[in-house]
Amino acid sequence: MADTVLYEVGDGLATITINRPEAMNAMNVAAKVALRDAVEAAAADGAVRAVLLTAAGDRAFCVGQDLKEHVGLLQEDQESGTSHTMNTVREHYNPIVRALTGMAKPVVAGVNGVAAGAGFGFALAADYRVVADTASFNTSFAGVALTADSGVSWTLPRVIGPGRAADLLLFPRSIGAQEAYELGLVNRLVPAAELADEALRTARKLAAGPTVAYAALKESLAFGADHSLSEALDKEDELQSRAGASADHRIAVDAFIAKEKPTYLGR
Repeated sequence: MADTVLYEVGDGLATITINRPEAMNAMNVAAKVALRDAVEAAAADGAVRAVLLTAAGDRAFCVGQDLKEHVGLLQEDQESGTSHTMNTVREHYNPIVRALTGMAKPVVAGVNGVAAGAGFGFALAADYRVVADTASFNTSFAGVALTADSGVSWTLPRVIGPGRAADLLLFPRSIGAQEAYELGLVNRLVPAAELADEALRTARKLAAGPTVAYAALKESLAFGADHSLSEALDKEDELQSRAGASADHRIAVDAFIAKEKPTYLGR
């Protein structure tokens, strides 16, 4: 991976760190390619049982598109009569969000600072958000005359409801960590000094857990969001059969009977 994004795997956990703190972790083309490659690698790696997505520095998680680079690319498009710049949604943001939401393992976002635009989208694409009390969120898109991307049109209304989502998209503003917690955007709010440790602790706990069951829970939540109750019940039946056949289910049952703590294998 490029040094704009750091990628490390150990003990079943893939840690992906956006590494452009000098630019508030804004997404230039190199960072978008590196992040896409990292999340797709984590999704495909059977040794990875959970993912921690975080960022370097203490000012920003990710402020979205690198607008300085974006202006230059728009100028190149104008001069050449092309429109390649906006292909970034299809080529970068969509694959990143699909990999984060679709991988059969839990994703934790450790949000250390500002999460705006696509950065907000990446945080929303995670299954669980651990957030510093100094962090903030902003949809940002309408503020630069753009519409939502990075999955925000899908994830945001599912997290906070369509009315509140419309408010934040039509009237973008900075939302502090406490308000974000009250809206339901934050799963766990911690002091900034504890963010790195708490996010890592949370991700490691998931990496040591029953991976097949976590994957089924993730799939069932996504399915249930836009299907009928009857369809959701059928999906639960399907997924419970899968989880019930896993080695980890047998381990959990045996440990319960023996009054011991289970040690899961992730299969």
